[in-house]
Formats: sequence, structure tokens, C-alpha cells
Amino acid sequence: MSETDLNQRITLTDEEGGEHEFEVLEMLEVEEQMYAILQPIDAQDEEAVILRLEKDQDGSDLLAYIEDDAEWDRVAEAYDTLLYEEQGGSDEDLQS
Repeated sequence: MSETDLNQRITLTDEEGGEHEFEVLEMLEVEEQMYAILQPIDAQDEEAVILRLEKDQDGSDLLAYIEDDAEWDRVAEAYDTLLYEEQGGSDEDLQS
């Protein structure tokens, strides 16, 4: 996935074989690891989903759930900071 994939729709399949469509809101790098911020298409009022971008054995991109709470918190905080800065805030405002 690259920056050109932003705002594109992707379909992910869950463990039961159900398909879910998402819009790619953001690709975010945190501590040298890439993450995808996805918004469910059919439920715009739901929170965005954060998934880690990994490579399979063939070198193809795949998305993985984040099982570590500390890792998820770091990525969520980085995304919140990015949104805040896009709305005109600054890092200094967040430190107060």
C-alpha cells in the first residue's frame, strides 16, 4: 500500500468468511512500522480500525490485528496527533 491508496476502498475477510468493506483513511508510520487506519464503509459511526501492515512469505502486503495494547495505544495517539495537527493545532498545544 502506498499514499496513493488513501481514500480507496478495500475488502477484508474475517475468520468466518464474512466480507467487510473499508475506506483507507491514513497510512501511518510509527517506530519504523507502517499501519493502516481504516473506516468501515457500512457503519460510518463506528470507530476507525487500526491494522499493522506486514509482508507475507511472498513479499505481498497483508494487514494484521494489533494484539499488544501498548502498541495499539502508540498508534492511536500518533493518529490523534496527526488529526489534531491537520485541524490547525500544534504539538505544543498537546503538551499543555
